[in-house]
Amino acid sequence: MKKSIKIVSFLVLAVTGFSAYAQKYKTVADTGKLNLEYVKVSNEIADLNAELTDAQGKLTEYQGKATETEADAQHAASESSEQASKATSGTVIDTKKANKKAKKAYNEAKDAKSAKDHVDDQNDKIAKLSKKLREKQGRIQELDGMRAAINATIPIATGSANN
Repeated sequence: MKKSIKIVSFLVLAVTGFSAYAQKYKTVADTGKLNLEYVKVSNEIADLNAELTDAQGKLTEYQGKATETEADAQHAASESSEQASKATSGTVIDTKKANKKAKKAYNEAKDAKSAKDHVDDQNDKIAKLSKKLREKQGRIQELDGMRAAINATIPIATGSANN
């Protein structure tokens, strides 16, 4: 039992020692570099937030267009189907009209597919931006931890300056 307590204690000490060793900024002299990186990462977060907001706005726009083009495609397909049924028992003119409506329905379907692809691309862009934002926020937390560790090593002055 005592042996396992010693092993666990050693492992806890080793893990905390490795994380402190892996810390990039360790001393008060590194505070300037830490602050520069902190500002840089904060600016990147602000830029990512702006991009994310813009992408979410475009997504709403693309979704509206996709819904509209899908409705247009369905309407064109039903018109094409009606014209095709007329053409089976109609004249050559009816057949030409059916062919024209079929081409229109095909083009409308391609437009709807393209609009859906834009929505999918925008969703992917939002996911990537969100992932980058989470990574940058994690880096800010790491920098905050390093700053706290540096501040913990600074001795606090006590007493008056008139001594």
